[in-house]
Amino acid sequence: MTKRAPFFSRPVPVVSFIVIAVLVDQFIKLAVETWLPLEQPVHVLPMLALYRTYNFGVAFSMLSGMEGWFIVALRLVVVAFVTWLWRQTPKERGLAHAGYALIIAGAIGNLVDRLLFGYVIDYVLFYTATWSFAVFNLADSFITIGAGIILLDEVLQSRGRRHKA
Repeated sequence: MTKRAPFFSRPVPVVSFIVIAVLVDQFIKLAVETWLPLEQPVHVLPMLALYRTYNFGVAFSMLSGMEGWFIVALRLVVVAFVTWLWRQTPKERGLAHAGYALIIAGAIGNLVDRLLFGYVIDYVLFYTATWSFAVFNLADSFITIGAGIILLDEVLQSRGRRHKA
């Protein structure tokens, strides 16, 4: 009897997850566009505000001076590369596959914005009286959490190899 691959290591569940994650991301961005004022903070908690703004670059507005087609192409390359990594990673590494799925979902969510509007809709702001973090969105969170999960998987794999040696 063969052991079944982890959830995020199987194509149908991972594609389903990515589609649902992108739809949730787009639904939230539609709600933000509909109800949140542009560039006016709506304070939710101390140090957390909803703040609708547009990002014409990539993460944290990097490359915002670049042409739109370049940024679209860059995002497509990232999706293709991470998909390739997902396929190359051994099936038993479900944690890494979950991280790749999150990165792909986030990249596609922001790519949809870029294709539809020419910019990405951002709306979450962490701040203090003297500091504020870049405004971001759910898709950005998917990418960041996905990268963190992949790093965690690498650490766990490394520890596992050390203990076996």
